[in-house]
Amino acid sequence: MASMDITIHTTVLPHVDPEASVAFYRDVLGFEVRSDVGKGTMRWITVGPVDQPGTSILLAPPAADPGITEDERRTIAEMMAKGTYGWILLATRDLDGTFEKIQSGDAEVVQEPTEQPYGIRDCAFRDPAGNMVRIQELG
Repeated sequence: MASMDITIHTTVLPHVDPEASVAFYRDVLGFEVRSDVGKGTMRWITVGPVDQPGTSILLAPPAADPGITEDERRTIAEMMAKGTYGWILLATRDLDGTFEKIQSGDAEVVQEPTEQPYGIRDCAFRDPAGNMVRIQELG
């Protein structure tokens, strides 16, 4: 089989408060805002690491999807409130330093840096929409 040239370009996470989401991803995680379109809570905001212009997170309003029902919207809202709807796994070479910086930004800590039984060391936070943000340490 011939190899294909495929990269991860963008992943999507929901948001309910665009200003709080921008503050978290820009001011706490240090990502740059690459685009911000729409108005009010109906904004699509693209953020990403400054040194990785080809990799982004699209923060999107979950209520904007015309293909979901009202019951599905309620389920999504309930899952977001519990932190079980969206999540992302990030990585750093300095987990302790990264954890301290994020914690000082008043992010909701879910798990302090921990050595996991499956061989990685990581920590976890929730973003303003309730999405789980796990950060693992690179070796």
